[in-house]
Amino acid sequence: MAGEKNKEKLILDSAIALFTSKGFQATRMEDVAKKAGISKGLSYFYFKNKEDLFMALTKKAFDQLKDEFRDEWSNRSRGKSGLAMLSDLIIRISNFAKTNQILYDSVINFLDLMKKYNSEKERESINALILESVHFQKLLEIHHEPAKLGILMVSHGIKDGSIRPELQPEITFYTIWSMMIGFEKMRGPIEYEAKEVKINPENWEPGFIKLMQEMLKGTIQASKPTTVQTSLF
Repeated sequence: MAGEKNKEKLILDSAIALFTSKGFQATRMEDVAKKAGISKGLSYFYFKNKEDLFMALTKKAFDQLKDEFRDEWSNRSRGKSGLAMLSDLIIRISNFAKTNQILYDSVINFLDLMKKYNSEKERESINALILESVHFQKLLEIHHEPAKLGILMVSHGIKDGSIRPELQPEITFYTIWSMMIGFEKMRGPIEYEAKEVKINPENWEPGFIKLMQEMLKGTIQASKPTTVQTSLF
């Protein structure tokens, strides 16, 4: 059993390296097998096809992402506030994306896939090999698990007073997560040197975190213009 797990890990690690360097479309199963140092036939014993392999990689990505959430959630036992956990979670996810780009991209790809899966018309456009993958079925069961921990962080923050009490935890966390996804997607345009907008990665991340904190604490308030009473006589 341990030997099988080692072979699966070897194949997955080889796939990650090739998908990162060559891309998913240009990588063949025989390329993965060759890099893993096993026969093509043996690679098909563990993964039915390239789509099944990519779903397994995506499952691995969600497992690792959940570990980031779980590690941060464990800090509550040391007295860390909900707001502080969410702030540090942003940094954790940003670092995860930087150091595990293909894994992070597979998470985003799966979220896009779920949009199609939840639509009867669009579901037909999904590759049948993906839908048949046992790893895809597992993902349907576990892909909400990181978010559940994020929701607990928001609830914790409401209880400890670091997050304003009128917020609804589920809506709040999914809004924050959508902001995180947008933050990562905009990293490329922000880092582009020829842009005219005066912003850079060094000041954007702390600014992003500060804005989120102020939103959650409720310190952002619209100011009404002062009405000056005057008389013509």
